[in-house]
Amino acid sequence: MDIAPDQAPGPSFIREETVLLRGAAPGGGSSVRLGMSRPSIMDDGWWLTTMWATGPAGAPELIEALSIAPVDGPPPEPPLVVMGPIFAGALAGLLDQEDGRQLIRLRMPAAQDEARPWRRPLILWLAVRWDPVRSAVMRPDELARELLRAFARGVEAAGSPG
Repeated sequence: MDIAPDQAPGPSFIREETVLLRGAAPGGGSSVRLGMSRPSIMDDGWWLTTMWATGPAGAPELIEALSIAPVDGPPPEPPLVVMGPIFAGALAGLLDQEDGRQLIRLRMPAAQDEARPWRRPLILWLAVRWDPVRSAVMRPDELARELLRAFARGVEAAGSPG
């Protein structure tokens, strides 16, 4: 799939989530819209999907991770160091485990300048394997909704002051 590096990959598989950014005025503040591609489900049960954030009007342009950083400025570590644990924690009990570790993998595109790690598009490539019981009793769109909500929690946490 060939997409522009600053464009959302396409329409969201499920209804987009809207997140009001920290420090934004209620009712008219700055917000972002989060979407995800239709998951590919591998033979071994892993789901692969892409998640992204665009501006409030649902424009196809991806926002920069810097847009969700705390008002006082981004922390020195990359965005996934901040968002990843929140994202995984929001999925606790839903993910399969191996050797006591949740089966989730997150990756973002590399920053052009690693000294400025928040200057990169807010797009995630995600791989998860669901707990077998959860995947047997929940529909794929319900599982996808949980992924998008977890992404929303990670975005909200990224804007929290350190």
